[in-house]
Amino acid sequence: MSDGAATRELVLERIRADERFALATHERPDGDALGSLIAMQGLLGALGKDSTMFIAPEDLPLPHEYSSFLLEGLIQRPPADIADRTVVFLDCGNIDRNSASVLRDGAHLLNIDHHHDNTRFGTVDHVVSDASCTAEIVWDLMHGLGVRPTPLVAEALYIGLITDTGRFMYENTGPRAHVMAAELIEAGVDVSEVNRRLYEDVPAAKLALLALALGQVQRFDSGELTIVALSVDDVERAGADESHSEGIIDHLRALQGTKVAVLVRELGSGERKGQHKVSLRATDDDVDVSIIAREQGGGGHRRAAGFSTTLAVDELVEFLRGAIDAQRHPSSDGHAAATLA
Repeated sequence: MSDGAATRELVLERIRADERFALATHERPDGDALGSLIAMQGLLGALGKDSTMFIAPEDLPLPHEYSSFLLEGLIQRPPADIADRTVVFLDCGNIDRNSASVLRDGAHLLNIDHHHDNTRFGTVDHVVSDASCTAEIVWDLMHGLGVRPTPLVAEALYIGLITDTGRFMYENTGPRAHVMAAELIEAGVDVSEVNRRLYEDVPAAKLALLALALGQVQRFDSGELTIVALSVDDVERAGADESHSEGIIDHLRALQGTKVAVLVRELGSGERKGQHKVSLRATDDDVDVSIIAREQGGGGHRRAAGFSTTLAVDELVEFLRGAIDAQRHPSSDGHAAATLA
């Protein structure tokens, strides 16, 4: 890792010196978020520290593919002694967009992340933008602390690694990712079992939602924008839940000619009702989707980002077309004709 040598030592210093911790990650946690969270909990436990993990009630239950994660030490509201705990934020690009912001009154805030647009909100900001995933940073800290991974920690780190690198297919996959994978496999990770759990044990409702989504693909501007918008009614019709939409965007990204793939999901409950959750994926570096996401208060990576919005779907499409056009064709004065797939 080229970034963060100085902040790495500051994080290690805090972990060694402090006794009580609260761990948190971003809302709607994915494989890297959960893997990093659970691995850090295991690491602190190995050092004899008092540690709890925070996940907000609205982010539970976890998606099916992550349902086997053990969440021992889970809390769903700030502990009474939060002012005396060091809070470790993992894989959080921006605390202000996060339900875990309720923990910001901790004694220290350790911000451990790999998003290049991280807002540096911590007491210590250990942001390693060239790491393949946040799990890789936790793995590196584990080495710095001289802790050997238990099978549980090794599997959590491995899941964080393979989900954020797309099983080593994405552009963020570097040599350290493969070194890390080899070490974790030596520590006991059952690769075929993890793969089966994450990618093959598919509920019928998830397959039904995928089929419904693929029947609604729209393409704009000679196919540069490929988009699917799922309503609450779509999800109910498939007998699915919101978490079953995980992975749909990868099919859109793979479509020939696509520059930016977009999955729009209508949110139908609680304070988020009436909003849309928007996931963005770029197929190459011609479009930086993190710039697009930041225009709507979101963020992420160059090729993977997201945001929430109250825009209607047609308004959202026009915004996306304009934002992509501004990066792809900065001198053009209009959109290419829209076409449906």
